[in-house]
Amino acid sequence: MLLMPISKVRPGMRLGRRIYNEDGLTLLGEQVELTETLIGRLAAHGIDFLYIDDPRTNDIYFQDLLTDETRIRATMEIRNTFRKVMDDTVKRKAVSTYQLGKQFRNILTMIIDDLSDHKDAMIMLTNISVMDDYLYQHSLNVCIYTTMLAMSYGFSRDELMTIGLGSLLHDIGKTQLPTDVLKKKGKLTDSEYATIKRHAEYGFQLLKDEPNIPLLAAHCALQHHERIDGSGYPRNLKGMDIHEYARWIGIADSYDAMTTHRVYRNAMLPHQALEVLFTGSGTLYEKQKLELFRDKIAIYPIGVLVRLSSGESGIVVDLNSSAPMRPIIRILQDADDQELDAPYEVDLSKRLNLVITEVNDVKLSLLT
Repeated sequence: MLLMPISKVRPGMRLGRRIYNEDGLTLLGEQVELTETLIGRLAAHGIDFLYIDDPRTNDIYFQDLLTDETRIRATMEIRNTFRKVMDDTVKRKAVSTYQLGKQFRNILTMIIDDLSDHKDAMIMLTNISVMDDYLYQHSLNVCIYTTMLAMSYGFSRDELMTIGLGSLLHDIGKTQLPTDVLKKKGKLTDSEYATIKRHAEYGFQLLKDEPNIPLLAAHCALQHHERIDGSGYPRNLKGMDIHEYARWIGIADSYDAMTTHRVYRNAMLPHQALEVLFTGSGTLYEKQKLELFRDKIAIYPIGVLVRLSSGESGIVVDLNSSAPMRPIIRILQDADDQELDAPYEVDLSKRLNLVITEVNDVKLSLLT
């Protein structure tokens, strides 16, 4: 299957992977034929990329990190809980978070168990969802990224639970913000940006006294926008004054924000987001943490179209965990863009003279 920008998807193409609705249930199944109307509706819902069926690559298979049951339960729990907190705020009722800790611990246990079955896998979120609110999917994505990384680096089960809860609930403070500011499509005014920044403190206040939520998880909500040079918020903390968990979550939060559709811009591909992150190496984020993050992320996701320095083009069909920037490519076209009668595969980890120069027809610079 191909991972294509929705701008290049044409009527008559068929889905290669399911699309989920906000309840985590299948909205459009595999092999559904796309029409101009369907493509338009998906684009209107903020979907920038689709997996498209392609007979030249129909042997490619990759497994979601979460089971359907876990995804559905996690998505519904996040949505229902966050909506209730929002409703209480709008109605000026005392915000009730009773049992929040117990509910999310159960969800996180399921997430940790699922990720444990894939702990050596490259991190690649493969589910595409139509969500009515960016906040819900973002919270789950950041939790998956952060927990997977923490697991890879040997965190204990108790530590995984704490950093997992902190990442899952890092943005719960946004439930306290005015919807018109939170979902504004245009540039924020200075006053509106100041309002947005308060979500870190709001999140801490919601979580700090919550039974079954470790105080460290509340500090993750408070500190995930702090940066090591002191330029972050809300307290302008520097370096090691920022808790390690919050430093990890800050990277995952920024990465997912860039690779997910927002109301004011389209999603980036992983390599583009990583290039942006690395511009903040040593100032916003620790260089070592960025390098570890890069080594666990599928920089070039399976299914993405690439061009090599040889001029040939093809599709990423597999990943090299020991060399994430050098995946395995199935060459489909020669340097003159002629389709090959007999496509063949090139392992870039063994062909060091070749590099990827374009992804989805966009030229790229090499990551440092």
